Amino acid sequence: MALSGTKVRGLLSAGEPVPPQFVRPEVTEVLRGAYQHPNAHDRTAARRPAGQPAPRDGFVVWFTGLSGAGKSTVARALATLLLERGHRLELLDGDEVRTTLSRGLGFSREDRDANIARIGYVASRLAAHGVAVLVAAISPYREARDRVRATVDHFVEVHVATPLETCADRDVKGLYARALAGQIPQFTGVSDPYEPPLTPELVLRTEGEPVERSAGQVLACLERLGLTPPGASPYSRNAW
Repeated sequence: MALSGTKVRGLLSAGEPVPPQFVRPEVTEVLRGAYQHPNAHDRTAARRPAGQPAPRDGFVVWFTGLSGAGKSTVARALATLLLERGHRLELLDGDEVRTTLSRGLGFSREDRDANIARIGYVASRLAAHGVAVLVAAISPYREARDRVRATVDHFVEVHVATPLETCADRDVKGLYARALAGQIPQFTGVSDPYEPPLTPELVLRTEGEPVERSAGQVLACLERLGLTPPGASPYSRNAW
C-alpha cells in the first residue's frame, strides 16, 4: 500500500493516526504539532505591527559546533526575535531530540549520522510548509550536514566556533574533564572528530560575546538572505 505526502499531511492535520510503516511515530508527533497548530509557537504575534503579514517562506538555521559552544543558547535568543517578526517557528534541540526522535541511538558514526538524518527530515518537512526551523545539534560530520542541506530550499549553516578550552570551562557537568581523562569514549572534540563547515553562511565566536550580539548576527544574516524582513530589533547591529 502506498501513502502520498498529501494523504500524510491530511492525516496529520486531522489528528488521525499515521501508519508507522510510513512515518516513524516519533517523527509523526513532531510534525503533528506544526500541522494542527500552525501558530502555536507564535506567542508574540500581538506585537507584530498592524498590517504586517507573517513571513511565508520556511527555512532551516542549523547551528553546529562542539558541546558547550552556545548553540542552544543562541538559538533560543534567535527564536524570540523571529517570533516577534511573525514567523511560525520550531526549535529542535539536539539533546532533547535524543530522548525522543532518536531514542536508542548511540554515538558511533552510523548512529550519529542517523540522528542527523532524522532531525534533517523533520526540519525539511516543517520548512517546506513555511516554518522557520532552528536546529541546535553538534552534528560533527560534514557529509551528514551536507546531505541535510541538499533536502532544504533555504538552509543556513551557522558554525558556533567556540574553542575547545572555552567549551570545557563552561562545562558545569565535568564531561570534558572526564573525556580528557579517558573516562568517556566517543566524545566529540576529544576522542571523536569534529569536522567544521568549509563554507558556512555564518561563523559565530561566542567567547566573550553576549548572546544578544550572537543572535543579532544570525538575524542580520537572515535579512541579507531575504528570509526575514528587515526590522528594528533590540539585538540589531545598530543597537550594539
